Amino acid sequence: MARWQDAFLAGGENPRLGSRFNAQGQFLPEHGNTIVAQVTAGSATEAALIDLRQALMALPHADHFAFTAVQSYHMTVYEGVIETRRARGYWPDDLALDLSIDAMTDAMSAKLAAFTPPPPFKMRLEEVTPLGLHLTGATPQDEATARAWRDALAQALGFRTPSHDTYGFHTTMAYQKRWPPSEALGHYEQVLAQLGADFAARVPVLDLDPPAFYRFSDMNAFPPVRRWVGA
Repeated sequence: MARWQDAFLAGGENPRLGSRFNAQGQFLPEHGNTIVAQVTAGSATEAALIDLRQALMALPHADHFAFTAVQSYHMTVYEGVIETRRARGYWPDDLALDLSIDAMTDAMSAKLAAFTPPPPFKMRLEEVTPLGLHLTGATPQDEATARAWRDALAQALGFRTPSHDTYGFHTTMAYQKRWPPSEALGHYEQVLAQLGADFAARVPVLDLDPPAFYRFSDMNAFPPVRRWVGA
């Protein structure tokens, strides 16, 4: 059984409730930076995600979820830093843990000035979950290249998170405030399997912008800091 089903059955409140978003599903200030491949604006993928978002919001118990804005949709390549996770392993080893996020973003951007990006890669849907998309490389080589980006960025930025090798590629569309009742799982599995099949038929390969360095002040917007020529 996949991890989301286990979490669904286990239930409980999301530990990020009250820090990342509130009980009304509104996103709260939480500053950080990240390297992501954003969903290409105006693309067939964005249109399909808009339809998928509407379908997820129409599910029973949709009020259990906080849904992110369409313009925030992206695939995380490398996690970056976030103000609510100031700890070694999640923060460059050579920079103070109390450094402001703005100063940290400037320092990381400077480190990335000489970064040589690996080749491009393509991604496809693996599974639709209540929280969005699980993704994988369109081919085994694409998967390896996406992970090569993560390795190269860790080397350039000076930190490798504990989940570096296991952190799955995904597009977040929602966070659970608390999971729906466990008896709803069967319905969710059935509906999400169909939504996944429909999405994969409509979007065999996702339209993603090249990875770039972004800042954020909450989970609804990711303004760019640095892009790479040739990426």
